[in-house]
Amino acid sequence: MFTGIITAIGTIREARESGDLHAVITCPYDPAHIAIGASIACSGVCLTVVERGGAAGDAWFAVDISGETVSRTVPGRWAVGTRLNLEPAMKLGDELGGHIVTGHVDGVGHVVSREEVGGSTRFWVSTPAELAAYVATKGSITVDGVSLTVNEIADQADGTCHFMLNIIPHTGEVTTIGALQPGDAVNLEIDVLARYLQRMQSLRG
Repeated sequence: MFTGIITAIGTIREARESGDLHAVITCPYDPAHIAIGASIACSGVCLTVVERGGAAGDAWFAVDISGETVSRTVPGRWAVGTRLNLEPAMKLGDELGGHIVTGHVDGVGHVVSREEVGGSTRFWVSTPAELAAYVATKGSITVDGVSLTVNEIADQADGTCHFMLNIIPHTGEVTTIGALQPGDAVNLEIDVLARYLQRMQSLRG
């Protein structure tokens, strides 16, 4: 489990096919604190550490990414040079500063527009039609691993949904969200509570 509070930005240094996709990600963590078998969310995707090394502040870890994961996440996301939002799995007793995030991507959205408003940045992001029912004003959503609050929604005639996010300067600086531009694709994870509520309602008929 994760909280959607990003602790570092990593960069893919190597990516090669070896059955699954094997990627090496550089990061500013201390490798002594990265355990083999530990889970790290990489731009919203829960991945397992299979190797690690480097030095404190200049570390790296390796993960294996299945074909299923590659197919469900942003196309091209696992290329060399890509910057990733990183968050280690939460520990019992950690502060839940964002919301409960599983690290399982539900779909890919796209940035519709970007506007600077005061000191913040306002984004409108589209969701696939199958996720539209799970997005609610003042609800939580995970965008590229970042826990964010939906400020406004606009349902579209084709069944999709656009939702608006207000990104403060700090969030834009410490995550990859600040670099997003219209047309960019993002990994989306809906609020796990919304997923269960929808399931219960469907069973009631």
